[in-house]
Amino acid sequence: MLKPFEIRTPLNIEVRAGLNVGDCVLLSGSVYTGRDTAHRRLFEAIERGENLPINLRDEVMFYAAPTPARPGQIIGSIGPTTSGRMDAFTPRLIEAGLRGMIGKGRRSPEVIDAIKKHQAVYFGAIGGIAALTARCVRKATVAAYEDLGPEAILRLEILELPLVVINDVRGGDLYRDVMRRNC
Repeated sequence: MLKPFEIRTPLNIEVRAGLNVGDCVLLSGSVYTGRDTAHRRLFEAIERGENLPINLRDEVMFYAAPTPARPGQIIGSIGPTTSGRMDAFTPRLIEAGLRGMIGKGRRSPEVIDAIKKHQAVYFGAIGGIAALTARCVRKATVAAYEDLGPEAILRLEILELPLVVINDVRGGDLYRDVMRRNC
């Protein structure tokens, strides 16, 4: 097995351009969490021409809503949600500066086109290990939409979150490639 790439946020163009479909990475730095309702609110704010409560430029969004932290913990369990649930909003958020997404599952052709056009990247996270993923979180603070409870946008400081590049800046798609191999 190849050694994973160790990368940090923010995801500047040099970092994004150096990643290819199938690459394993260990991501460290700051990421936001967000799911359906938070994405809808960001999308609607953009459509109305309003300032966003967070700066998306070169940022990464982790499609997740952690469980509440137990006493003495930074965060509860945190695992990826199905990315397709955000696909209606994602091209507009990418256009607004979002350059990385973390989730599970395939993306729509519209999202893959936006990823290629704006040189973003989509990472797949390992589902089913949410308690272990929480160990990668060093700090968690509410960044926006606190009224959404666990689905509020959080800013996480993470250390070596294991991910796989699913869609790269060149329009590569790991799901498509695997399907072509008839695995």
